[in-house]
Amino acid sequence: MAGNLAKLAAVILLVAAVASSPAEGNGDSDALTEFRRGVVDPDGALASWDPNLVDPCTWFHLVCDEDKRVTELVIGGNNIDGSIPPEFGNLENLAGLDLYNNNISGPIPPSFGKLKSLVTLRLDHNRLTGPIPNELVGLSNLSLLGVSNNDLCGTIPSSGPFEHFPPSSFANNPRLRNPGMGVYNDDSGC
Repeated sequence: MAGNLAKLAAVILLVAAVASSPAEGNGDSDALTEFRRGVVDPDGALASWDPNLVDPCTWFHLVCDEDKRVTELVIGGNNIDGSIPPEFGNLENLAGLDLYNNNISGPIPPSFGKLKSLVTLRLDHNRLTGPIPNELVGLSNLSLLGVSNNDLCGTIPSSGPFEHFPPSSFANNPRLRNPGMGVYNDDSGC
């Protein structure tokens, strides 16, 4: 009897230890949690983003594939204030990123160049600054880009998918230059 009681106590302690330890997230949940930590969300759009849940696919504003990898992040028009963490470059299955019409500031992370599945990138109507990273020219699947109405600067890349984006994709960025404008190509002051 004492032996069975000791085994039962050991099982109960093991279950309690597992239940009280934080969930380990995959790279997707880590990147999203980093974003959540760095933003102000006055309207509660990200209230369901619980870093203790292993599966971010239960969070609002996300779409996942059958392997529980994030394929779309849609947080447009939610009054989010903050910056985009470089860890977003680790969302390797991400096909759509919609952060338009918020108060996102800071640069577009060069790590976005690792998002080889990215088809749609909408960052328009924010407060982004700095140049458009040249790393984005390697995104061969990128077919929709919106970075208008920010404060981006420098020269718009002219190769890769950028050969096909209309001028409206870049509108209302007074310090952003088109490479065909005949203006000197010096982005050092950007």
